[in-house]
Amino acid sequence: MDTTIAFINNLLWGSVLIYLLLGAGAFFTIRLGFIQFRHFGHMFSVLKHSRRSDAAGISSFQALCTSLAARVGTGNLAGVAVALYLGGPGAIFWMWLIALIGMSTAFAESALAQLYKVKDEQGNYRGGPAYYMEKGLGMRWMGMLFAVFLIIAFGLVFNAVQANSISAAMDVAFGVPAWASGVAMVVAAGLIIFGGLRTIARFAELVVPVMALAYLLIALVVVAMNVTELPSVFMLIIKSAFGLEQAGGGAIGYAISQAMMNGIKRGLFSNEAGMGSAPNAAASASPYPPHPASQGYVQMLGVFTDTLVICTCTASIILLSGQFEPGSGITGIELTQRALSHEVGEWGSIFIAVAILFFAFTSIVANYAYAENNLVFLEHDSKAGLFTFRVFVLGMVMFGSIGELPTIWAMADVSMGMMALTNLVAILLLSGVAVKLARDYNDQRKLGKLPTFDAAKYPELKSQLEEGIWDNKK
Repeated sequence: MDTTIAFINNLLWGSVLIYLLLGAGAFFTIRLGFIQFRHFGHMFSVLKHSRRSDAAGISSFQALCTSLAARVGTGNLAGVAVALYLGGPGAIFWMWLIALIGMSTAFAESALAQLYKVKDEQGNYRGGPAYYMEKGLGMRWMGMLFAVFLIIAFGLVFNAVQANSISAAMDVAFGVPAWASGVAMVVAAGLIIFGGLRTIARFAELVVPVMALAYLLIALVVVAMNVTELPSVFMLIIKSAFGLEQAGGGAIGYAISQAMMNGIKRGLFSNEAGMGSAPNAAASASPYPPHPASQGYVQMLGVFTDTLVICTCTASIILLSGQFEPGSGITGIELTQRALSHEVGEWGSIFIAVAILFFAFTSIVANYAYAENNLVFLEHDSKAGLFTFRVFVLGMVMFGSIGELPTIWAMADVSMGMMALTNLVAILLLSGVAVKLARDYNDQRKLGKLPTFDAAKYPELKSQLEEGIWDNKK
């Protein structure tokens, strides 16, 4: 089985997805007029009014926190360490690059998810890639394929990955057996996921800002303690990204390919741009301004926060500490814990354990929300069906707590790759719609108006949209 997983991973990540992700990111960056750079400040302007919501949807801020809850997790603490160990310091450069160009991809997929959202039987907004594949492309089969990949990836495999990092961190910091951590996580996660999407959104809104700020603060302390080393660390990352640290031509090519593959793979796992996960949260929001593009800006900010801020914090702690030793066998969450402990003392290991507990646990409950959304799309939203699925999710949390890290990471890479492949094809086919949304929004901004989407202006789209959602929005 490990051989099969490795073969699929090499096929997906060795060529197909790396070129498709970079190509899609560059394509949307150009087609949207370098939106992530030109309108960088506007992301924060939209955030100012993001606490508004209505009876049908959660607020934009809750949608951002839910998507960050899923994004900010194992990938930020353990994943960065894995990328460094396997790809060298140059992997961090490729994480940055995939995030910067991926911000435009995140805009497109989240704006599309808002546009094509629907109301479920309880009157709540639901949407995401499966929905825009069905409504925008008229390809329900494609939506069903995506939904299955997402349920496997987020509902099952990714939750095992998150649980694995929590149990490992608890063992290193406190000597807690893996099975005990697993049981505690199952109980705590069960209490939240059985409460549904709104309970998950409220939980994320409370926990995510606090945990992100605390981690940023401790990273700034480490940077301040080693500020004279920053230029050399930055140069090490750049040189390693382009193989300038290696001597021979063959070594250079291999070093660049390893840095690219591991940086992009771990970067996508962390920020999820183009993967099709965050649009599930974006579609659930009641946006302000009341325009699909406003959620595009909010989710661009999510990618920036995840990779350019939080992942950089982890990379800085590890590289400044001097604990990074290629070939030592020390990687993952253990490397991050050792690095911080070296800088601030033994309590650093405890801090990382607590951070990964909150980061990864919020990911578990947010991942479940994404999976439930796609289960509803597949019309398996009966009470018995949802109950059974929730039990399976909690079972994977327990499995991840006591399983082996390499196999679980490899399974995560395969499921993530198939999801991303399906979603990227869909958003490229719908790129013209994403560009229309961005132009409509910014044309209204230039006129000094509050951007408001009126479906009547776009008869070619109106027939594809859920009746009543975008009608007469004044």
